Amino acid sequence: MTAQLKETAHRTSLRPELSELKSRLAAVQPEIAARAPATEKACRVPPENISALRGIGYFDIVKPAMFGGFEHDFDVLVELNIELAKSCASTAWVAGLLAAHQWLIASFDERTQRDVWGASPEALACGSYAPACKAGVVEGGYRLSGRWSFASGCDNAQWALCAALVPTETGDGRLAPAFLLVPASQYTVDDTWNVVGLAGTGSKTLVLTDVLVPAHRVLTFAATTSGQTPGAVLYDRNPAFSIPMLCNIPSCLASTAVGAAAGALEDYIARTSTRVTRGAVAGHNNKMAEFPTIQLRVAEAAASTDAARDLLLRDLRNRAAAVRDGRSVSVEERILSRRGQAFSVSLAIRAIEALNASTGGAGLDLANPVQRAWRDVNAVGRHISMNWDAVGTMYGQMALGLVPQGQY
Repeated sequence: MTAQLKETAHRTSLRPELSELKSRLAAVQPEIAARAPATEKACRVPPENISALRGIGYFDIVKPAMFGGFEHDFDVLVELNIELAKSCASTAWVAGLLAAHQWLIASFDERTQRDVWGASPEALACGSYAPACKAGVVEGGYRLSGRWSFASGCDNAQWALCAALVPTETGDGRLAPAFLLVPASQYTVDDTWNVVGLAGTGSKTLVLTDVLVPAHRVLTFAATTSGQTPGAVLYDRNPAFSIPMLCNIPSCLASTAVGAAAGALEDYIARTSTRVTRGAVAGHNNKMAEFPTIQLRVAEAAASTDAARDLLLRDLRNRAAAVRDGRSVSVEERILSRRGQAFSVSLAIRAIEALNASTGGAGLDLANPVQRAWRDVNAVGRHISMNWDAVGTMYGQMALGLVPQGQY
């Protein structure tokens, strides 16, 4: 065993387990929750939240041990992100993506990983996944110019994954999408983010002008969605790095909705269990907790969030088990993961709708965490990767013997 591999094995053996990470997270959640209203107003995650999460190792959860990470499976990150979203959905959306991108960077060529973490081990990357333009081919790499929108957490990142179209290796002039990794010093941020939900994510627009991207900082969608990446070869001792990207990363997005709904349920129960009516229609001084309709809303929200959580974690664990059994994740399994991610968000929306509809006039107050969660959860459902109509039909096509159309 080489010295480097020995050091990697040593780091992995010292990694904190899920229970320890949960304890660490619980210690910083009150301060993150207290800053949630300010996070929303500022339209970005404050550096104090990022610093607190960095301090407990949040961004090391799925990062390779070779570069100081814990190399946990994705279910660990998603389970923790559900908990984090109970305190602040915007922070969880950004932190979940920044942490997940550590795993995605590990899919690139080793030179890219050293570019990112060699000089700055704590570096983080945001991303914009829609191929915004065609990359110009030059000697040694590509030239990029254009605008990349919805770059969540760009204020908190030192690098960006910018999707673009690049020529395929077939030489027939066809183009295919790929991630091109760019340092923050080579782009500017246009503050285009003014929204009603997930406002604190700071999902602004990156502006690139004639940026040179070396060829080794390119990762094709075909490689990462199949799990056949340079990183999968580099980390062949841990097959978790060969799991297709869309089985893992969208689960972090979905976890934000599930956690926000679960947190809203906890707050709803705390407020409603002692609340009495004041309106003439419902009757004066009646205990809200004694209304059967309120009891049913609590039951529906609890069942929905429990089911959503279990669905997300089940699929993640099944994909990890598959690669550890020595087989590739099939197209059918990839689409099952996508179905589970989108449906878990649908369940979270069902949960938060049940709660928000019965908060009364008090629920209109912008300081009420249930209505903020309502806006945030519905915002997650607007994301194309979480849209049930798009993803659900893709699964239906597969089940009915048609060629699935969509992202998987």
